[in-house]
Amino acid sequence: MRKAAAAAVAAAAAVGVALLVRRQLREAKRWGRADAVLRELEERCAAPPARLRQVADAMAVEMHAGLASEGGSKLKMIISYVDALPSGEEKGVFYALDLGGTNFRVLRVQLGGKEGRVIKQEHDEISIPPHLMTGGSNELFDFIASSLAKFVASEGEDFHLAEGRQRELGFTFSFPVKQTSIASGTLINWTKGFSIDETVGEDVVTELTKALERQGLDMKVTALINDTIGTLAGGRYDDNDVIAAVILGTGTNAAYVERANAIPKWHDLLPKSGDMVINMEWGNFRSSHLPLTEFDQALDAESLNPGEQVYEKLISGMYLGEIVRRVLLKMAEEASLFGDEVPPKLKIPFIIRTPYMSMMHCDRSPDLRTVGAKLKDILGVQSTSLKTRRLVVDVCDIVAKRAACLAAAGIHGILKKLGRDVPNTDKQRTVIAVDGGLYEHYTIFAECVESTLRDMLGEEVSSTIVIKLAKDGSGIGAALLAAAHSQYREAEEL
Repeated sequence: MRKAAAAAVAAAAAVGVALLVRRQLREAKRWGRADAVLRELEERCAAPPARLRQVADAMAVEMHAGLASEGGSKLKMIISYVDALPSGEEKGVFYALDLGGTNFRVLRVQLGGKEGRVIKQEHDEISIPPHLMTGGSNELFDFIASSLAKFVASEGEDFHLAEGRQRELGFTFSFPVKQTSIASGTLINWTKGFSIDETVGEDVVTELTKALERQGLDMKVTALINDTIGTLAGGRYDDNDVIAAVILGTGTNAAYVERANAIPKWHDLLPKSGDMVINMEWGNFRSSHLPLTEFDQALDAESLNPGEQVYEKLISGMYLGEIVRRVLLKMAEEASLFGDEVPPKLKIPFIIRTPYMSMMHCDRSPDLRTVGAKLKDILGVQSTSLKTRRLVVDVCDIVAKRAACLAAAGIHGILKKLGRDVPNTDKQRTVIAVDGGLYEHYTIFAECVESTLRDMLGEEVSSTIVIKLAKDGSGIGAALLAAAHSQYREAEEL
């Protein structure tokens, strides 16, 4: 009897051990599959120095091609007609209108020349009623002009418009435009939820000017720009050594100062300054040297613009969180990362926004508490092991650092085109103004951009290169460009 009981206990123990071993084997296989996905991701996203130099070289080549002829490159290299950036000498009251989405901003500044700089500034933000985004052109521009007229009416005594002068406005219009002069451009197409067919093909400055006249507002648009050129203008106003601006936010773009005689497709008279600001539209850059993964290819194929904006889809805040989601979904499906069931919310595109990715990536707590909390809040995953959280951080790290390395390679390409990537005898400073929430708020990303650029340039050259955060180019930058291109500028210079 005792022997039988002992045998039964031994058999039960053996079964228990077998189950334990089986569970451990299943766990090991599960982690092995998850680790395999991670290793492959790491391999495919690898951006070693040699590859980054190839990307930088390709960027410089495409810049040359885009300057040579229209349609000669994936980079549009748009001539902005901005041939003068703010010098700091500008004086007077100037306005800006920033239209780039469902809200628009109006801003005014009082400039006081070299001594006073920006003496005072005020702004207001207005929501556009949804029906105006798909209505008629006059209705939209009349609403904008009416709001601007109210803002002008609130101009206080601190703002001093010189007698006999017309108020002047810089217009930041963040939609595709074919620029025809510093203060004119025809709308190519609407984006961001706007759909007003009768405006397409029309000069947006003319549309705004007619609306201002209907309001009885005596104001002249002296500069039509985009936010990247505004960032360049704001950067140059603060630091005379700024030669380029880069936006690293929800989207990405770059603009820089080119010698006008180095633009073969420019057929007009050379500007007096000898310079011309080029809007690169670098989000559309592509090269065989870009490290692409299956996740990037699937994201691109399912996007509204397959085959376009490939560089932007690798480095901008709009897409980084989505790439992370796609990797985690594969791990959940193939390696049961979050348990036997795939969290339903993980299947929703763009549910992991890049700010959430940044919070998880930058979690420094020993138990990665923030990662666990975010997975619960965003995906509804109630509990996760520390090992799972670490894996999530690893995915964020690979995706973010690839993006940062490629952004640095793009900046290196601009420096290469301008001959600023080699040592110079006079140790001339070169400053890149950067704006955008991705760079400003995602610390690991920003640090990686800077360290990668340093490594690519080498110690001697990188000691002369500065990356500087420049905020609100679309607002203050537009007002500064209105001043730099004032109709009264030449009279003041006499």
